[in-house]
Amino acid sequence: MVYPVLTIVVPCYNEEEVLPETVFQLTNVLQTLISDKLIATTSTVLFVDDGSKDATWTFIERFHASSPFITGLKLAKNAGHQSALLAGLMKAKSYSDCVVSIDADLQDDTNVIREFIVKFHEGYDIVYGIRQDRSADTFFKRATAQGFYKLMTSLGVKIHYNHADFRLMSKRTLENLEKFQEVNLFLRGMVPLLGFPSTQVYYDRKERFAGESKYPLRKMLAFAFDGITSFSVTPIRFVTLMGFLLFALSVVAGLYAIVGKILGANVTGWTSLILSVWFIGGVQLLALGLIGEYIGKIYKEVKQRPLFVIEKDLTASGQDQEAVHTPSTQVSSTR
Repeated sequence: MVYPVLTIVVPCYNEEEVLPETVFQLTNVLQTLISDKLIATTSTVLFVDDGSKDATWTFIERFHASSPFITGLKLAKNAGHQSALLAGLMKAKSYSDCVVSIDADLQDDTNVIREFIVKFHEGYDIVYGIRQDRSADTFFKRATAQGFYKLMTSLGVKIHYNHADFRLMSKRTLENLEKFQEVNLFLRGMVPLLGFPSTQVYYDRKERFAGESKYPLRKMLAFAFDGITSFSVTPIRFVTLMGFLLFALSVVAGLYAIVGKILGANVTGWTSLILSVWFIGGVQLLALGLIGEYIGKIYKEVKQRPLFVIEKDLTASGQDQEAVHTPSTQVSSTR
C-alpha cells in the first residue's frame, strides 16, 4: 500500500523561544502517524522563516542537520504571514500528497493533525480546523475575532467561523490555489473558493506556549481590513447608499428652508450649517479613503511584484536554492 506524503508547513517570525517545543511536538506527530501507517516515511515538517531578526533560522538549520523530518525555507526579507505561508504551501505541493498548515506558537492542537489525515483518507481534499473554545484568548481578542467573522459573513464573504490557517489541503487543491493571481493574500477566504470536498474538525485553542504574539492590535485590524476589501465591494456600495441618504436629507432641508423663507421665519442656521459642513466633509473624506484603498489594491495587483524571495532552501528538492514567487510566474529556481 502506498501511503500519502504529508508536509506540515509552519510559518515563523521571531519564534526562537517556542521553536524547540514546536519541533518536538510536530516530530512526535509525524512519528506516530508513520508508525500507525497513515502517512509515508518521507513526510516532513517545513519551517518557513519569514525574515526573523532572532535566531529562528539558526535553530531551523540545527534541527535540520539532526533530524530527517525537519526542512526549512528562509525568506530574504519579512514578507508577512500570508506570503510566508503561501511560500511553504507552494514549495511543499511539489513533493507532497497533502499539506497541513499550522502556526509555530502551538495554540492550535497538534494532536488534531491525526484527525486531519483520517479525513483525508476518507476522501476530503480540505479539512478545516475550527476553534470551538477560545477561553485561552483575552476577552477583547475573542470578541473582536468573533465580530470579524460575523462581519465577513454579513458582507457575503464565504469564510469558516473561528477558522484561522490551521487546515489540511490535498495536492490538487494546492495546484488550483496556485492559479489564483492575487497579490493581496487572504488565504482563509481564498481556500473556500476552490470548492473541493471539505469538512471540519473541532478543537480547543490553547495558550501560546512561549514568546509573544506577533499579531498586535494594529496588525490584526490591518489584516481584517485587507480581508474585507479583498473579498467584498459592499463597503463601497454602503458609501453609495450613504450618498443617496445624504442627498435625500439635503432635499428635505432645502424644502424646509424654502418653506421657512415663504412664511417669513428667521432662519439663523449658523450651528446647523457648520455641523452639516463638517459632517458632509467627513463623509467625503471617508468615501475617498475607502475608494483609495481599493485603488491601492489594484495598484499592487498590476505591478505583479514577487510575493516573496527565497534566500535558502533546505528541502530535498532544492538545497540552498534561491527562488521568487509572483502571481503570474509562480515558482522558479536558479542555482
